[in-house]
Amino acid sequence: MTAVESRPAGALSQSTPGGPGHRPFGARVKAFVALTKPRVIELLLMTTVPVMFLAAEGVPDLWLVAATCVGGYLSAGGAAAFNMYIDRDIDALMSRTSQRPLVTGMVSPGECLVFATALAVGSTAWFWFLVNPLSALLSLGALLFYVVVYTMILKRRTSQNIVWGGIAGCMPVFIGWSAVTNSVSWAPVILFLVMFFWTPPHYWPLSMRVKEDYERAGVPMLPVVAGNKVVARQIVAYSWVMVAVSLLLQPLGYTGWFYTAVAVLCGAFWLKEAHALQARAKAEITGPKLKEMRLFHWSITYVSLLFVAIAVDPFLR
Repeated sequence: MTAVESRPAGALSQSTPGGPGHRPFGARVKAFVALTKPRVIELLLMTTVPVMFLAAEGVPDLWLVAATCVGGYLSAGGAAAFNMYIDRDIDALMSRTSQRPLVTGMVSPGECLVFATALAVGSTAWFWFLVNPLSALLSLGALLFYVVVYTMILKRRTSQNIVWGGIAGCMPVFIGWSAVTNSVSWAPVILFLVMFFWTPPHYWPLSMRVKEDYERAGVPMLPVVAGNKVVARQIVAYSWVMVAVSLLLQPLGYTGWFYTAVAVLCGAFWLKEAHALQARAKAEITGPKLKEMRLFHWSITYVSLLFVAIAVDPFLR
């Protein structure tokens, strides 16, 4: 799961007086925060907390919510820092990531590695002792999957990298559910699948926009190795499956009319935007008129509205 974070707070411009060697304390603090990709984590927490309301069938223990959010931030932040450590070579080649702290020298690779390790260990211990061991294991599994499977194995080797690598971003629904129930059930499985099928059509429009960046870095994102028509066709296919899966919660008895209404309305608008993008791609429209970022921005709104509906629905049944 992703969100645009093209110039993280705390990154030091190469033109800053003193260069990378000039590292004031305040900017250093901001740089370490930037290593955690806070804008991405906002979206991850958006899919964690509502599931806790669904699992509790009402308001969950607020201390548990706070503990889960802190643990989730630490875990996802550790994964992001490991990602920046591993990808610092290609980040330097891409305009979108050229101001990240390791590229500018605001944080050294060694510092980043120690920071990432501390967050990984700390988050696992936090979940284990303050939430429950199951949530700790799920969190650690998500971190390892993102760092090892996606960043180290898939990202530079296959155009399906974001499809399978996105599994890590789907795990917060399991973590939120398990934090409340200390178990898993079909509800988080369905929401996991919603996020799994959401991730490619969410990220591919952004990849279409910054395709030259990925080409320069040698990362085989789908828009790099396939034309816009192929990418748009796959976006539409994933979108239909995502919307269909999102409607399974109601017949299985986990949600009521409110969530279903929101899922139908938001899903219909998503499909409208996906098919519009496909039509423009088929017409061989390129450049700003392709409007691929319309779907990207709507995808963030979609998942936010869907999960807010999940949190509200238990109070309306």
